[in-house]
Amino acid sequence: MKPIAEIKDEFKDCQMQELKPLIMKYDNDERQGVKKLISGYKKKLDSYYEELVRLKEISLFENLYLENGYKYIAGIDEVGRGPLAGPVVACALIYPKDILIEGINDSKKLSEKRRNEIFWQLEKSASDVGMGIVEPDVIDEINILNATKLAMKYAVNNLKVKPDILLIDAVNIDGVDIEQKAIIKGDERSITIAGASIIAKVMRDEMMYKYAETYPQYGFDKNKGYGTKEHIEAIKKYGLTPIHRRSFVTNIL
Repeated sequence: MKPIAEIKDEFKDCQMQELKPLIMKYDNDERQGVKKLISGYKKKLDSYYEELVRLKEISLFENLYLENGYKYIAGIDEVGRGPLAGPVVACALIYPKDILIEGINDSKKLSEKRRNEIFWQLEKSASDVGMGIVEPDVIDEINILNATKLAMKYAVNNLKVKPDILLIDAVNIDGVDIEQKAIIKGDERSITIAGASIIAKVMRDEMMYKYAETYPQYGFDKNKGYGTKEHIEAIKKYGLTPIHRRSFVTNIL
C-alpha cells in the first residue's frame, strides 16, 4: 500500500484535468488520511467545474458572435469614474478564444492579489490590448461621461488589430466606425469586458501608487483617489494637487 505522503505528492503534482481519475484511483482507500485528502480534492474539483460553468455563461456574447462569423471581438471597460483625483482609464481587450483563464470576473469582485495574477495571464495570452487615458483637466472640461467615452475611444484606436465588433460596458462610443454592442453590467456578463476591467483597474492602480509617492499626504496608494474621509481631510488641509478633478471637489473646499 502506497504511503500517504507519496499519495499527497501525486495530488500536489497533478494537473486539474488529471484530478478526477486520480480521485477515483484512491477513492476506496479506507485510511483516514487518504479520505481527508480525497474529500479536499473533491471540493476543489467541484469548484473547478462550477468555474467552468460560470466562464461558459459569461462567454455567451462572445460565442454568439464567433458562431456568426466575427473573428476579432473586443471587450471594453473603464475604471475611475468616481474618484476625486486621477485619470479615467479604459482598456480594449481582444480575448483569445482558445484560452481559458480561471477567475476572470468584474474587477471590483476580485482581491488586488487575484486581479494582479489574472492581469499577467491576460497580458501574456491576449490577442491584443489597447489602453486609453483621460487626465483630470480634460474630465473637468468635458465631464466624466464624455471623458469615459473618450478614454474608450482611445483604447480602441490603440489596438493593433481592428475589431469586428465592440462589446462595451453600458455605453456606446461616438466616432468609431465599428459595430458596437452596449451590455448592461457587461463586466459581469461578458468575459472580454470583465478581462478589460481587470487590466484597466490594475493599470490605474499602478498610476495611483506612483502619484502617492509624489503626493504622500493624500494617501493615493490606499484610496486610489476616491473620496475617503482621510482623503477629504487632506484636501481641506493641503489643498488640491494637479491630479485632482476640480469639478468633483466644489463642495469640499
